[in-house]
Amino acid sequence: MWLLSRLLVILFILFTPFSAFAVNPDEVLTDPALEARARTLSAELRCMVCQNQSIDDSNAELAKDLRLLVRERIKDGDSDEEVLDYIVSRYGEFVLLKPRFNPKTVLLWGAPVLLVLAGGLSLLVFARKRAGKPTGSKLTAEEQARLNELLKK
Repeated sequence: MWLLSRLLVILFILFTPFSAFAVNPDEVLTDPALEARARTLSAELRCMVCQNQSIDDSNAELAKDLRLLVRERIKDGDSDEEVLDYIVSRYGEFVLLKPRFNPKTVLLWGAPVLLVLAGGLSLLVFARKRAGKPTGSKLTAEEQARLNELLKK
């Protein structure tokens, strides 16, 4: 039993995903408030190489360059929105992990709502059609006579 518990602990440690932040110590800003802003913005930006990671988590060279660019813009006094606008102007909307709501992305944001409404409407139509149909088979003459006899009592 003791050996089994040790083995389970070792397996748990080996298979536990470790958070590997890619921010190097030389990239970190000295002001903790500015660094917190930079980390928040980096978490919102997609690595163009990895595509399903933020630049905060990616080890790619392009992600490092984007992290440095974010920190440089923050040090220059840009607001968070100005930093994001600058990076989007250079790399396009795809660089944002959470796309903005605008006329180009209306379908992207509206599709889940439309799909839920269409599914609900389909279920409603299906349930109404099914409710009007009788279930089972018709009674035979003997069964109907027996039912009538029971109902008279």
